[in-house]
Amino acid sequence: MDDKMYKVTGFADEIDSDFEKQIKVLHECNISYMELRSAYGKNISEYTLEEARHLKEILDRENIKVSAIGSPIGKISITDDFEAHFQLFCHVVALAKLFETKYIRLFSFYIPKGEKEGAYKEMVFDRMKRMISYAEQENVILLHENEKGIYGDIASRCKELMESFYGDHFKLIFDFANFVQCGQETLSAYEVLKPYIAYIHIKDASMDTHQVVPAGMGDGHLPEILGQLKAEKYDGFYSIEPHLAEFVGLRSLEREGEKSKIGEDLTDGKISFIVAYRAFLKIMED
Repeated sequence: MDDKMYKVTGFADEIDSDFEKQIKVLHECNISYMELRSAYGKNISEYTLEEARHLKEILDRENIKVSAIGSPIGKISITDDFEAHFQLFCHVVALAKLFETKYIRLFSFYIPKGEKEGAYKEMVFDRMKRMISYAEQENVILLHENEKGIYGDIASRCKELMESFYGDHFKLIFDFANFVQCGQETLSAYEVLKPYIAYIHIKDASMDTHQVVPAGMGDGHLPEILGQLKAEKYDGFYSIEPHLAEFVGLRSLEREGEKSKIGEDLTDGKISFIVAYRAFLKIMED
């Protein structure tokens, strides 16, 4: 396995909660980046700067770089208090600088169930504008992920956000499985959003069951879209996000309680990560 042809990274916390075990498997896969979301079972946003420096020392020793901070920013209800969350966001920006990454993954706030997204557009955009302004001030780049249940969950609302805010400090993550789980057809989503894409999450899902499956085995059209990205000389990161086995912290990240296992046998985080990575490589080689 080798990531020299493509800029490959991944959510290593799905391998194991133990940070050093995460790194060991990345080395086995010849992957030299990670999308840093949690270590030792604790979300990265909960680390003090002093605690985070210890993680950075380990990464430096092991020659692993951070492609992006996989933050939980914006993964609260739009009706929740924003001030404390904004302070957390400022802390995450400081963490990104400590880990020497320009990218921070974030979301555009959960919409209350049963309510229309449009009713909250102004609130969402006000919050996004404030965060993007701070990102500009601090010279970092916010990457919006299309997560099910948030304002920007489908292509049309992702496009609204991009048309308002896309620029040097606000770009798009394209997550295939999340679109599938919203009933969004990914080929049309890609056509609408490709000018704004700066980062790719490698995750596929079944439209019928919403279960996450290895890349190319679901309804996300990964072979077609990855082929287009390759043809268009995309040079951003491809981030392996298996979601094939339960991992510490998964339940706290999934509001809808979507199933993320394949049957009941893929419960080993290391195996799940390697299965997901090999599925990606196979698509790229084909």
